[in-house]
Amino acid sequence: MKYGNGTEVTEFYLLGFGGQQQFQSVLFTVFLVIYVTSMVGNTGMILLINTDSRLQTPMYFFLQHLAFVDICYTSAVTPKMLQNFIVENKSITFQGCLLQLLVYAVFATSDCYLLAAMAVDRYVAICKPLHYPMIMCRTVCILLVAGSYLMGSINASVHTGFTFSLSFCKSNINHFFCDIPPVINLSCSNTDINFMLILVFVGFNLTFTVSVVIFTYICILAAILKMSFPAGRKKTFSTCASHLTAVTIFYGTLSYMYLQPPSERSQENMKVASIFYGIVIPMLNPLIYSLRNKEVKEAVKEMGKKFFRLGQNC
Repeated sequence: MKYGNGTEVTEFYLLGFGGQQQFQSVLFTVFLVIYVTSMVGNTGMILLINTDSRLQTPMYFFLQHLAFVDICYTSAVTPKMLQNFIVENKSITFQGCLLQLLVYAVFATSDCYLLAAMAVDRYVAICKPLHYPMIMCRTVCILLVAGSYLMGSINASVHTGFTFSLSFCKSNINHFFCDIPPVINLSCSNTDINFMLILVFVGFNLTFTVSVVIFTYICILAAILKMSFPAGRKKTFSTCASHLTAVTIFYGTLSYMYLQPPSERSQENMKVASIFYGIVIPMLNPLIYSLRNKEVKEAVKEMGKKFFRLGQNC
């Protein structure tokens, strides 16, 4: 935590999109709209699931936690990024940087495991429909969600602890938030163990959760192909389409961010991928699950009618 001359590092500077000064106001407006849309969409999804009796199923139990996780990890990075678009001082305190990384890592990792849990839910619903209520009971759902948060907490604690125990000889972070690789690059200590931990933990989290998703969807596809009626195949696949879309976007971006070899060009690519992963995807998820889901669309219509009737009574 000290410079080479022994001066303690008490704050970092987020360089963000340094070469885009002339577009700062445009970028601020665009990302503000995305963030507000994300917050409204995910909060609305949570309220909708908790107020509509038709959505009290395991799939929507996981979906409301996915919405909560999206709110948390996009809120860990977006407000600070928006602030830096409109202020000259783009500093963040040492403690603030640590907290930002910790919160972001907890919920981003939890997202991986929640998506895997949702894949298991779809597998049981389609491949073992008669046993679905017994297998995916309330206790199992709670344990899967708790396990997701636990894995997120373990991953975040390890990375945050090892990252901020380093000695730093630079303070300019070439990113718009305190992510692990850009912060490690500021260190004047030996960082081999830190990059090894990234490879091991990110590699394990991705390999395990993606393997679960791939295995469950292979089984789901096999079950769908065995169905006699095309209408039944289409209806069954439509229940998985939203989740499959979200999984493809999420894991594809995450793999690109953390598993590419380090280089000067990769740092700029990582910023773009981070925007998509940390800011755009939390906005897309409620849209994906609402526009492609008949039950959610019907629940939205019903809520709209209730507000309309309430407005007329007033």
